Amino acid sequence: MNSPDIDKVFAGSIPKLYEEYLVPLIFEPYAADLASRVASQSRADVLEIAAGTGVVTRKLASALPESVSIVATDLNQAMLDLASQVGTKRPVEWRQADAMQLPFEDSAFDVVVCQFGVMFFPDKSKAFSEARRVLRSGGVFMFNVWDRIEENEFAHTVTNALESLFPKDPPRFMARTPHGYHDLANIERDLKHGGFLASPHISTVAGRSKATSAQIPAIAYCQGTPLRNEIEARDKSRLGEATDVAAEAIAERFGPGPVDGKIQAHVVTIEC
Repeated sequence: MNSPDIDKVFAGSIPKLYEEYLVPLIFEPYAADLASRVASQSRADVLEIAAGTGVVTRKLASALPESVSIVATDLNQAMLDLASQVGTKRPVEWRQADAMQLPFEDSAFDVVVCQFGVMFFPDKSKAFSEARRVLRSGGVFMFNVWDRIEENEFAHTVTNALESLFPKDPPRFMARTPHGYHDLANIERDLKHGGFLASPHISTVAGRSKATSAQIPAIAYCQGTPLRNEIEARDKSRLGEATDVAAEAIAERFGPGPVDGKIQAHVVTIEC
């Protein structure tokens, strides 16, 4: 029943729960990190791909001068709709787009940035070649990816907990997709196949994921990501039970009150 097709579906109530629970839980600190790296480039035109609900877009709009244009894209219109609704400090262009076939001319941007999106691309090298195509000579492609799931404690705990609920066919979305593209040799290979000739600079950045209760990360992962699609594909009536099982596992590991778990990601920067 594991299907990569549903891994890319952020629809229904997922975008709202994603923004409310998952963004402050794990995405905010890496968005600030990525935006500061982009701001250090002093470039004129920025394209964001797989922008989701706009956490990086908002950081970019605050960190970059108004003379820098920002175009933010995502495959899922529902995510962009929410991003636009939340808004940014200054105007940006929101546009639905597939990273595998970007609707932009060659050499249109100085920076292409992507936060935790490349793991979802079915053909990484093809997506990378598109990023390179729309970059000007000397431009920069910057993205981050989650490290292996064992280095990301809430995601790992939730994944293990759901195995007890669905032992014959455990939902493996978190391990398969968000945490499935952490091997640095594979990333370097795919960048080369995508036409990037320079060597990438890769930093491994650890952080902490904090919440006031175990219920928050349980809702974030079980209901605010495509993991929900996997759970409901097995038994739609058990989404609440799955969330409770995940919360119990997090509380058992991290305590019954406020919880604090490790998160870790790789940040990749490469010039073309």
